[in-house]
Amino acid sequence: MESQPELFARHYAEAGLVGKSVVYWGKAGRRSAARSAMAEAAAQLQKGLDQLALLPDTPERRRHELELRSSQGAVFVSVKGQAAPETGQAYARAHELWEQLGSPSAFLHIPYGQSAYHINRGEFNLAQRLAEGLLRVSRQRSDSAGLVLGHYSAGRNLMFIGRFASSRWHLEKALALYYTRADRSLVLEAAFPPDLSAKGVLGFVLLCLGYPDQALAQTTAAVAGARRPAHPPSLAAGLGFDARRLSFLGDDAALRERADELVAVTTEQGFPFWSAQATVFRGWVKVKDGEVTEGILLLRAGSTALRATGMEAWTPHPFALLAEAYEIAGEFEESLAWLDRALRVIETTGISWLAAELNRRKGQLLLRQGNNDAAEELYGKALCIAREQEAKMWELRAAMKHRPAPTRPGSPRRRPRPTRTGLRLVHRRLRHKRLERREGAARRFELRTQNKGGYSVIRR
Repeated sequence: MESQPELFARHYAEAGLVGKSVVYWGKAGRRSAARSAMAEAAAQLQKGLDQLALLPDTPERRRHELELRSSQGAVFVSVKGQAAPETGQAYARAHELWEQLGSPSAFLHIPYGQSAYHINRGEFNLAQRLAEGLLRVSRQRSDSAGLVLGHYSAGRNLMFIGRFASSRWHLEKALALYYTRADRSLVLEAAFPPDLSAKGVLGFVLLCLGYPDQALAQTTAAVAGARRPAHPPSLAAGLGFDARRLSFLGDDAALRERADELVAVTTEQGFPFWSAQATVFRGWVKVKDGEVTEGILLLRAGSTALRATGMEAWTPHPFALLAEAYEIAGEFEESLAWLDRALRVIETTGISWLAAELNRRKGQLLLRQGNNDAAEELYGKALCIAREQEAKMWELRAAMKHRPAPTRPGSPRRRPRPTRTGLRLVHRRLRHKRLERREGAARRFELRTQNKGGYSVIRR
């Protein structure tokens, strides 16, 4: 019975044993999800819900619906997309039932999933309210698994609004709890293993904060973890984060590899959100390879597909890539229009993780068009945003004033002329950080030498 629950679910339904049919359709759906057969899982869970509708409204019926809806929400993340209306509806109904039944701890992954839905739609306040509520309930109950999900949710949400240092703290807290105290049985009910998700987000946060080597370590670990054992949704998410990191670093060869693998995974599994991301990265690779017209077509198709899933939080990035592609093609007005479109997403949602870079790029474009005053203002705005966000990568880019416009691959490039004051300030901050690290290392060494066997007490 356990190896073929869908067979027994069908037999029970035909025999009119509706209650047993519901139970076994739920088992079938969760079993399919566990082996990453997400479309099959979605169909089986829906059959369970269809059977459930034949039963009278009782506490037992609500409990069964809670189980089915929470599993359905997690499956829809892959099948429909993290921000798809169907995903939101499944989690909203699950949350309603969860509260009616006294908010049982076994279903703390429901507010976690609902928070992910809202942040991906660009609704930070709703998303963070759910994350904070999850943390509050988990602390009251001393529920370590709930704390993992709560800290990860808060860290992910804060990343999207550019609060990178706070995001890092929550993500590292989630990882520390996961590997020391968490009850893995609950976190496995989430759409993705939260340790892999946290590493993917943390890698991007560290990149923005100015730690590219640490960022590489985290995203590489996220991808490697999704391969052992194979978990296609987590692999697609990890590849997406690493591809985004590579697109900002300009590592075209590595980006091409990641984009190709992401295409292969999404083609096989049919994940709409990551399929759209794969199309975007393929388009950008084409642009960098000199196939600008074809690249722009792919970038536009990927951006359209991305928004069709309900996604808002990541859309500024493909818009920015489109703007740069049009600039390479010499279509400056079209480039400016896409930058303005990206900035409008930030203005309407508050999702500001790319705000500094978008202002810098617009300033760069206006400078090329001879609008020096407006360009200077945008460079200054980019620097202010980056400093407020403590985002050293964006700050250093904004300080590189008078950067020449991107050109077609193979064309000669002029060396950028940095804004001396801006660069001096950035370099001074980085130098102070290096000195602080050296002083910290010296203090740790001194403490170790004062304590025999100090390495077992104080570690770097």
